Amino acid sequence: MSSVGIGQPPRNHRQRLIKAVWTGIWLVYLSAPVSDLVHGGHSTGVVVLGWIGLVVFVAWYGVLVFRTGRGEATPLVLGSLTVLAAQSGVLALTLGREWLVLFVYVSIASGAVLPLRMSRWAIPAVSALLTAIALAVPGGKAYLAGLLIPAFLGGFAMTGVRELIRTTIALREARATVAQLAANEERLRLARDLHDLLGHSLSLITLKSELAGRMLPGQPEKAAQQVADIEQVSRQALIDVREAVTGYRRPRLSGELAGAQVALTAAGVTADLPTEQDLGLVVGATGAAGVPGAADVPGIAGVAEESESALAWALREAITNVVRHSGARRCVVELVRRQTLDGPVLELVVEDDGSGGSGDGPGNGLTGLTERLEKTGGTLEAGRVRRGFRLVARVPAEGPPGTGGHPVGSGA
Repeated sequence: MSSVGIGQPPRNHRQRLIKAVWTGIWLVYLSAPVSDLVHGGHSTGVVVLGWIGLVVFVAWYGVLVFRTGRGEATPLVLGSLTVLAAQSGVLALTLGREWLVLFVYVSIASGAVLPLRMSRWAIPAVSALLTAIALAVPGGKAYLAGLLIPAFLGGFAMTGVRELIRTTIALREARATVAQLAANEERLRLARDLHDLLGHSLSLITLKSELAGRMLPGQPEKAAQQVADIEQVSRQALIDVREAVTGYRRPRLSGELAGAQVALTAAGVTADLPTEQDLGLVVGATGAAGVPGAADVPGIAGVAEESESALAWALREAITNVVRHSGARRCVVELVRRQTLDGPVLELVVEDDGSGGSGDGPGNGLTGLTERLEKTGGTLEAGRVRRGFRLVARVPAEGPPGTGGHPVGSGA
């Protein structure tokens, strides 16, 4: 069986039928007016007019409670409720006390379609009108106790249902918005990762292809080595892209430093980078042979994995820009641990002596880097200096109190 979601209009014939059945169940209390028309001894003309009035009332009531909006007090809604109340009064005054039950439906409709600020006044008003007409109709006082409480409580119960519907609609819209934002964030993540991954790898492939072209035909062995390197870089780029798409890739500084050495050397840029031994001194770790900075260095001590990953992305983007745009002859990379007023930070500095600029404004790569670093509580500074271009990326680091600003290490 198809279900009808709260706050959602029926989407097919079966859902409309189910909702109509649930609404129609409560019409069983109209048995008193129906019995009065059949067995009340009224003339034929009165019976016909009574049936017309009852059918119009039920149809109008059904249209009102069937609407699935947020309970806006539109002139049409207010006018419809006024007509229902007037019709109930006229039918009760002309046909008898059995028709007082119509006011219960007017009260319920008021709670169902009016906002709370209006229904809290409309329901007592309908109940007061019911009381006044019951006292005016012969024998109506005996019916008053059995109708006044259902009218009053039923109306306010429907205000709770209407608020539930409104809240459900709002939650449904919020969930759709969250899903859209999550999808947008994932697209941005993929765009940043693919830009950083492919920009670096394709730049390296281009450089090695140019080297291989210059070595042919005089140095075929060296050219073959460059082609083999191109194949290796291409395979690694494919692996990196797959890992980035699945969200599992977290680059490490040690690996990016090794890649930076290869890329800068291939571009003919003198590289001045921190060595693995320098990183090992920061980490305080030893390799399998007991040598600080061996290949199993786990990361930068006291720095969260997300922060180290952001620095690694910053290093990759900076080296890619040096290779592709700067025309530099020398590039210096430093890792500096500083104590600031906001706490210890780990600072990555990449500076070259090139004449190439970064354009009129930050490119996609630097924009993506800024977003990455901000997510970890870090910052990015990039711009021209007197003798080239300088990029500074900072992330929070838990360091010993009082540590000054000293390089972790740099070496040829």
